[in-house]
Order: sequence, then C-alpha cells, then structure tokens
Amino acid sequence: MSRSVLIIDDEASIRTSLEGALKDEGYRVRTAPSGKEGLEALRQEIADVVILDIWMPGMDGLETLKLIKNEWPDQSVIMMSGHGTIDTAVRATKLGAFDFLEKPPSLEKLLVLLQNAASVRDLARENQALRKQISRSRQLIGKSAPMTQIQALIRQVAPTTGSVLITGENGTGKELVAHSVHALSSRYVKPFVEVNCAAIPEELIESELFGHEKGAFTGATQLRRGKFDLAHEGTLFLDEIGDMSMKTQAKILRIVQEQKFERVGGTQTISVDVRIVAATNKDLKAEIAKGNFREDLFYRLNVIPFHVPPLRERAEDIPLLAEHFLKEFSVTHGKKLRALTKEAEGLLKTYPWPGNVRELKNLIERLMILTPEVEDGAAITANHLLSHLQHDTIRVPERGGAAAATAARNLRDARGEFEKDFILKTLKENDWNVSKAASVLGIERSHLHKKMKAYGIEHDG
Repeated sequence: MSRSVLIIDDEASIRTSLEGALKDEGYRVRTAPSGKEGLEALRQEIADVVILDIWMPGMDGLETLKLIKNEWPDQSVIMMSGHGTIDTAVRATKLGAFDFLEKPPSLEKLLVLLQNAASVRDLARENQALRKQISRSRQLIGKSAPMTQIQALIRQVAPTTGSVLITGENGTGKELVAHSVHALSSRYVKPFVEVNCAAIPEELIESELFGHEKGAFTGATQLRRGKFDLAHEGTLFLDEIGDMSMKTQAKILRIVQEQKFERVGGTQTISVDVRIVAATNKDLKAEIAKGNFREDLFYRLNVIPFHVPPLRERAEDIPLLAEHFLKEFSVTHGKKLRALTKEAEGLLKTYPWPGNVRELKNLIERLMILTPEVEDGAAITANHLLSHLQHDTIRVPERGGAAAATAARNLRDARGEFEKDFILKTLKENDWNVSKAASVLGIERSHLHKKMKAYGIEHDG
C-alpha cells in the first residue's frame, strides 16, 4: 500500500503544488487549510507523515504540533516555514517534529525526508506491536480476588518511582509482577535489567552489579559496566535478594538512598537513575531477626509491598492458566489439542502445586510432548494428568478436607485417592444430587453409583 501524507497549510497554492507532486510520486495525499481541520482529518484517518506549516492564522503550526503529539505521540511530522529561524526550528524539534523545511521546499529533499519519517513511523509501530506481544507473553493470568487485587495495585503504583518488594513462593509469578510494573511505568521504553542474586557467586556479585575497572582483579582485562549502569533510567529487578550477603546489602542500600556507586577497583562516583524492584521467597523479617538481612535495607525496598499468593490459594485461576499454557504450547510444538475434561480441571484444582504456576506450566508442556492422545487432538483427561503429576510421588489430599500431604505410593492407589476425594467433593458441592454430580463429572449416573459403591461413599446426612 502507498504511503499516506497529510498537508496542513493555509496557502492554497502550496497545498495544490505539493499534492500534485507527491501524487505523481505514488503518495496518497490529503490536505487541510488549518490546524483545526488538520486535527479532524487525522482523527478520521491517521497519516504516515504530516507536513505542517508553522505560520498559519488562528492556531499556528507549533500549537498544532503540540496537540498532534499529545494525541498521537508516534506521529511523524515535518515542519515547514517561509521565514524560518534557528529558534523556531529548535522549538519545533523540542516539541517532537521529525525535521524542518524552508519554503518553497526542494522536492528532492522533501522526498528523502518523507521516506525517512515514514521509516521512523514504521519502527515505532513495530516497537509498539512488539511491546504488546511481550506484554501478552508475560501477562498475569487470573480472575481470583488475590490476582485482581495485585493487578489493581500494579496499575496504581507502576507510574510512581517507589521501590517495590515482591514476596512469594518459588514459581508464583514474582518476575511477571516485576515486568508488569516496568511495562506500565514511564520507564517502559528504557531497559529492564534482571539479576538473580542467588545464582551469582559471592566473589562476583559486586562486579556483576556495579561493574569493574580494567585491572581491578585478575582477569579484569577491560572495563565492564555493571547492571546498575545498564539499567540507567530503567528498572533493575533484583531477584532472590534474600540470598545477598550483608556486605553487598550495604552497597545496595547506598545506591537506593543516593543513586550513586563506584565500580570495583574504581574511584569515580557514577550517578544513575534506577527504579529497584526486588523479589524473594524468604521471610525477610525472620531473616532480619537471624541477622541475615539489613533492617534499613528492608524498609528502603519495602516502600510498595506485593505478595503473590501460591497457586493452591487461587484454585479458580488454574483452569485459566492451563488453557493459556495449552494454547501457548500448541503453537510452540505444533500440536493439536482440545480442552481439558471437567474431571481433569477438577483434579488440577485439587492438586496442591508445590511448584506453583511454574509446575503447572511444565506439566502442560510435558503433556503436549509426551501424551500421544493429546498430540492427536483428543481431550486431556484426569488419567493423563495422574500419569505425570510428580511421577511416582503424588501429592494426595488428606481425608476430611485437611491440608494436602505428600506420600510416595503406588500410582494406582494414588489415582484412587484422588478420584475418591474428587467424587466426594463434587457430590457435596451438588447437595448429593447424583444426577447433577454425574453431569459435572462427565460420566453416566450408573457409572457414578458404581464408583460410590467401590469407594464406600455414602451420604452421611
């Protein structure tokens, strides 16, 4: 499709001559005689590039440019004037103009500028689409009360500059919360830099965070920028910060307070503008009591606290997460699939998920790869799940609805425990109406009666 250009100029002769010349070059051209009418034209159909005159009666070009950029920040605009000055060009550039042309414009120069401006516009659109794609791949899935509260809190605090501390068990999605905070902040176009504090040896953590000068230690053959330096004007995500040494914590505290640091082996103080988002699976207050974590650093980081609940505390989100991962891995591995059966969904909600969302994701991917029936597009059943949940170590709910207990046992016995518990739970939820329960379970009423008899399930009310 040909490029579109909108010419906004109060001089009819300029509009006519430019329109004819650009149409001859294959552009789709619209014109407007004023800033107000130009804005209306953009609202009806966005243009690849706008050519905007500066000196117009009423709303001048600079005011029009400001309004265009407020409404369409990525819009490419070339300013044009018959009596331009350096001061005017500088003002236009500061307001976001792509470039500045003097009247009458050279057609050759204008065509080059149009090509370049359109390319910048294309790049902005691609970046926007990429951000949306990344956002979708890192989105927080869930409609449960805890997740709804977390999503609302992210929207509230992301635009601020306060430090964030995210707590929760392994695999709950702490990293996704950190990415979401960054993506919805004004820093989203700047770097998001991650550091796993538990994965870096103690002797290298300072070099990793602060960088080092050439010759600072054996093997330091050249200057290296650290994570704080790389995250300038963006977000630094310190994962597993509870595993950081007291010595390193002291240096982190200084950066949080002063936004300054020195490289290892260096004397020059480097200033940075970094928002810190930290995460841990530890109880930092307990670590403070043990003398393993600095109390002053805790309060500096804990300006905005998040707690990501374990998956067992938001069971209603499990079917949504499973469906999301099924779609993701069907594309990744080129597999066909159908939905989970109701019995399989119920089993997923019963299982306590010691590995949380990460374990669920791994399970779904394993099912997609290793289960032949799933590869052919058949529904995923409870039997499929039981064959893969913790392999021969199955987590089985204790009788009476108590907390889940882990027991290594024969797979057949474990499957029976799961099935009995799930049938009992379904009957209770349906007020012991066998027909309704059978419908929910997706089996015949007579089949359910046989199962109840086999497991000794009787209505005790």
